[in-house]
Amino acid sequence: MKKKLFIGFFFLISVVAFAQSERIEKLPTFDERKLHYGFYLGVNQNDFKLNLRNSSIPNAVITVSPTVGFNVGLIADLRLHKNLNLRFEPGLVTNSKKIYFNHLAIPRDSVREVGSTYLHVPLLLKFSTDRYKNIRPYVLAGISYDHNFSSNEANQDDNSAGEFRMKTSNFMYEVGIGIDIYLYFFKFSPSIRGVFAINNEVKYDDDPNSQWTAPINYMGTRGVFLSFAFE
Repeated sequence: MKKKLFIGFFFLISVVAFAQSERIEKLPTFDERKLHYGFYLGVNQNDFKLNLRNSSIPNAVITVSPTVGFNVGLIADLRLHKNLNLRFEPGLVTNSKKIYFNHLAIPRDSVREVGSTYLHVPLLLKFSTDRYKNIRPYVLAGISYDHNFSSNEANQDDNSAGEFRMKTSNFMYEVGIGIDIYLYFFKFSPSIRGVFAINNEVKYDDDPNSQWTAPINYMGTRGVFLSFAFE
């Protein structure tokens, strides 16, 4: 993931430098539109923030290993002010994570793989600077709802049968920065943002003394999204 972000960062610098060197202002009336649409593609790396109960199982050690996933979606942008837009960006997000229960000695009990496909529905406020030539930096922030299609919350089996259960409905907040780059036929907008869960996503085992879920006080998504929007 770090290599992809590194490549993306230098790609972004190259595009920005090209846009700044252009003397002709492209799409001069684009930002006067009240409503416009687009789509985005990107990559993500999601992890879990873990808070453990020290008093439950004193020797509990739990770690998470994330992998790179992908995200794709649509954009609806409503102009509220010359520097403020309301954005609706529903999309699909896929990723997977491995959870290691290092306090359990048996290999089949000590690892759980959590694969997820989410319907990610964010509502964001985008604060932009004034346009300079063919670029326009911005920051954004908002809340989102995630519906986990891979959730096994309703499954009667729990970790005693090898099933680590996650909740279906979750809420997030997200913040990010990006830059609008005006090209001849469309606006290209790369951004990087952090996504953080508000609620606890773990579905606890039926046994209140479970070696897997009893030590967990809170487990929520925290992720980095690198997105490329075309509007």
